[in-house]
Amino acid sequence: MNDTLSGPLSSLVMELIADLGDIPVVTDPKIVRRRSRDFFWYSPVLNEQLNGKSADLIVAPRDEQEVVRVAAACARHRVPVTVRAGGTGNYGQAVPLHGGVLLDITALAATEWVRPGIVRVGVGAKMNALDAELQPQGWELRMHPSTKRTATIGGFVAGGSGGIGSVNYGGLREPGNILAARIVTVEEEPRIIELRGDAAQKINRAYGTTGIITALEMPLAPAWKWIDVVVAFDDFIEAAAFGYEAALADGIVKKVLAPITAPLPSYFGALTPYCPDGKSILIAMIAEPSLESFKSLLSGRGTVTLETPTDDSPGQVPLYEYTWNHTTLQVLKSDRSVTYLQCLYSHDRVMEKVAEMRELFPDEVLQHLEFIRFNGRVTCSGLPVVRYRGEDRLNEIIRLHEERGVYIANPHVFTVEDGSRYKRADVDQLGFKHEVDPHGLLNPGKMRSFVAASP
Repeated sequence: MNDTLSGPLSSLVMELIADLGDIPVVTDPKIVRRRSRDFFWYSPVLNEQLNGKSADLIVAPRDEQEVVRVAAACARHRVPVTVRAGGTGNYGQAVPLHGGVLLDITALAATEWVRPGIVRVGVGAKMNALDAELQPQGWELRMHPSTKRTATIGGFVAGGSGGIGSVNYGGLREPGNILAARIVTVEEEPRIIELRGDAAQKINRAYGTTGIITALEMPLAPAWKWIDVVVAFDDFIEAAAFGYEAALADGIVKKVLAPITAPLPSYFGALTPYCPDGKSILIAMIAEPSLESFKSLLSGRGTVTLETPTDDSPGQVPLYEYTWNHTTLQVLKSDRSVTYLQCLYSHDRVMEKVAEMRELFPDEVLQHLEFIRFNGRVTCSGLPVVRYRGEDRLNEIIRLHEERGVYIANPHVFTVEDGSRYKRADVDQLGFKHEVDPHGLLNPGKMRSFVAASP
């Protein structure tokens, strides 16, 4: 494989460029290095491992046929290819480990069609723009990351797991949350494959290692007028308990329920006027017709400090940009000594385990929860902010969580296997990679279990 270059382009890369013809290419080292990064610096461990990794060039196909041409050329020349979109990932999903081509697919952004409850769209479509297109027709995406305003639908599916909306629909892994995917294989004669139903899971959270996605069919939800709500509580456990109760209240239509412990809200910039000193908060997005019921359920246990329609238009900061991994980002803006974890609580012991972790790490692991559905049950993910005291202590904190039945999807590793709570590659994904990427050129190094076939 071609290693990342620090000097002039290699003859191999020059031959590749010649082979690509009129497909747009960027070779300016500063631009290529900048585009080769994502938000891996959230992790001090990954920052040390990935800082400085870069592709050799950016290739920007304008349509699927040009994607096919790029795939064929990379296969012929044995040049690695890492698919890239918005670059909003947190653990180096789209950071090239072995140089080669950074494949910018953001031009593949057209909506093919919208039908009741379904959209088919190009992989490079920005999620915020897609929702803006869908809402006049009464629809919106079922879920999106907190980076919705810059993330693409393809990047979300290839690198994510869930987000805003998962309190209703679970994660992308749940049946029905990805309807179909169209992919291009990386072979001398690439194939275009349509994956439907369960087969579409072969590209879900595979970091682009199992084919170049060009289009997706995604289910939609009814579009509501959402109201951003902040509720302040004297005690974090009270905030978490109310969030859990609201998550279980099926008649209340919601999109986010995120309890966040003090002192984290003090880092929230423009939101701090609604975050009283020393108070923990619950951030919620509630459908306007359910707002009265939400307040009735609250019944004075906390104080509503903010109630305003969701606005994610340019120049605005929607409330969801203080949830999920944006919570960590808000703290990192002024304190780079922290990092985070990704936890999953067992549905049958949610509040018991939340209290146990709070007692175990009172000042070192600052709790932030996101209520979700998982395998049909209401539970929560934890994205706590961790005071970083070295990799050994971080691994000890992970071990102590798992010993006590709180699962960890480690955000301080860059392989599909190690970042999964299952600690292994999905069998279908691993087998499919052998079929669609026989030379192991797609984002090499990100699927640890894969061994390319001998030439």
